[in-house]
Amino acid sequence: MFFQQVVHSDLGCASYVVGSSGSGECAVVDPRWEIEPYLEIAQSQGFRITRVFETHTHADHVSGHGRLAAATGARIHVHRAAAVAYPHEPLEDGQIVEMGEVRIHVIHTPGHRPEHVALAVEDTERGAEPWIVLTGDSLLVGDVARPDLAVDGREGARLLFHSLHAKLAALPEFAAVYPAHVAGSLCGRVNSNVSSTTLGYERRYNAAFRLEEEEGFVRFMNENLPQRPPNMGRIVETNRGPLVEGAQPSPRLTPEQAERLGADGCVLLDVRGTDDYLRGHVQGSIHVPVDGAQFGTRVGFVTPMDRGIVLVVAREQEASAAANGLRAVAFDDLHGYLCFEDWRAERPVASIASMEVDELAARLQSSDGLRVLDVREPHEWDEGIIEGALTIPYREVGSADLSPNGAVTAVICNSGARSAIAASLLERRGAGEVVNVSGGMSGWQAAGLPVSRP
Repeated sequence: MFFQQVVHSDLGCASYVVGSSGSGECAVVDPRWEIEPYLEIAQSQGFRITRVFETHTHADHVSGHGRLAAATGARIHVHRAAAVAYPHEPLEDGQIVEMGEVRIHVIHTPGHRPEHVALAVEDTERGAEPWIVLTGDSLLVGDVARPDLAVDGREGARLLFHSLHAKLAALPEFAAVYPAHVAGSLCGRVNSNVSSTTLGYERRYNAAFRLEEEEGFVRFMNENLPQRPPNMGRIVETNRGPLVEGAQPSPRLTPEQAERLGADGCVLLDVRGTDDYLRGHVQGSIHVPVDGAQFGTRVGFVTPMDRGIVLVVAREQEASAAANGLRAVAFDDLHGYLCFEDWRAERPVASIASMEVDELAARLQSSDGLRVLDVREPHEWDEGIIEGALTIPYREVGSADLSPNGAVTAVICNSGARSAIAASLLERRGAGEVVNVSGGMSGWQAAGLPVSRP
């Protein structure tokens, strides 16, 4: 048996290739939008991709199942409760799918979504018990999936409790657990970069899985859940079908074309590096760096779903990466890309000043009308904030009640990436003079500067 994990670190998604050397077939489980890694793996190993399995209808990324089916002729398998609108072979609890020496046992594990399944993989050449369990979102490393995305959170938690204790707990303790999500996904509260575990370890040390009393589990699973990005609903509907088999390339635009599209309501999304954006950008553009963490998730929080997008890039390769990242989270109304140097050669540019933490500390002591806006997440504020700072997560800055008030706003996060996103939103809405704090709160605390508790 052949087995390989493929991790999409930006979205925190994990997918898998399971192959049979005996039959020459392989299956892809929970494919991401970019299918090239699977095609390359299959070619290098001499496999034919004949099947695609979805453990559930994903809410945080657009699946590549349609593109894989179009490229390879593979059959798509998903549980019948998903009620999808594309050709597929429905899965049932207890079903076994065989590929040579590989036997894939289907285990219906509702909770995260009603159609959710786990796949217990057996290599008959090694033994007669499952060796690997592809748990989808039901069981994660150190966590279990959030229960509130498809049904009421309490109902979902009850279903998930029984899936964990009546279904997964019955599997061998030595079974290796490979989930569909790792750190960076909003489908759970995962903060571990470890990409696999074992069933026995999770039974002992996973805080949610250890809860043996149902009501306590239901309460625990509905506490401190991450906010849902506004595009989650569109992602689910895209994944339910019809199949998305490809996408048109985005053309290069002239400054005149980009300006006209902006006037018609398109968002100019600047995906260049943060330092480049701060030094010069198109006035009113939204900044989310494509080379930063959680690109697709952050765009989903700060960019309107009902508007077309024009990418602002430093080079063509950035446009391609950003287009893939956007399509992976259901932003598909892409009108093209603008190379920033083309704009700079013909049009005025805006800029946002940067400030080091020692300068921020000095200006706060001088009381010169500076206000601090901390745009980290609430759990980060618990570790300490600058005395008197306003606290609004970066994803809410675009709609927050924050008048200019004649003050310069110094925007700070942990390192300077999210604060630049927030600064672009403040500039776009005309919230007065904005400064980005380089080094962020990590630099502030490393310098020994004082913090207070919110």
